[in-house]
Amino acid sequence: MNKRINIQELEPKAYRGMLALESYLQNCGISKIHLHLIKIRASQINGCAFCINMHTHEAIKDGETPARIFLLNAWRETESFTDEERIILAITEEVTLIHNHGLSDETYDNAKNVFDDNYIAQIIMTAVTINAWNRIAISTKKLPE
Repeated sequence: MNKRINIQELEPKAYRGMLALESYLQNCGISKIHLHLIKIRASQINGCAFCINMHTHEAIKDGETPARIFLLNAWRETESFTDEERIILAITEEVTLIHNHGLSDETYDNAKNVFDDNYIAQIIMTAVTINAWNRIAISTKKLPE
């Protein structure tokens, strides 16, 4: 694979902005497991090998089970995920696949029945941020470590 630019080196201010978002998400109160589910699922949809690899390892380190990770791309077909997690995964998919219809009223209303507004904002910001990271990694052909 051809070596591409390193945005972190070429545009450190922009990269620091991304890191600031990431730092916020790590400390805003969103559950670590929820954070990992969002990051892995969006990365699966986007086909980002670097991010799938990194976030899968992080999730396992933070207590997520390999079995649930194996089933993540088929979350609708299993009972391995809670109702809260299903809502989070639906939001993640709809934000990631924004060209389809965006975040639907049905999914948003389901989220409003379970989460407060701040938690919904944190879920959306996590999905937005991992989508940005996926686009950076894929565009620069960043390989899994």
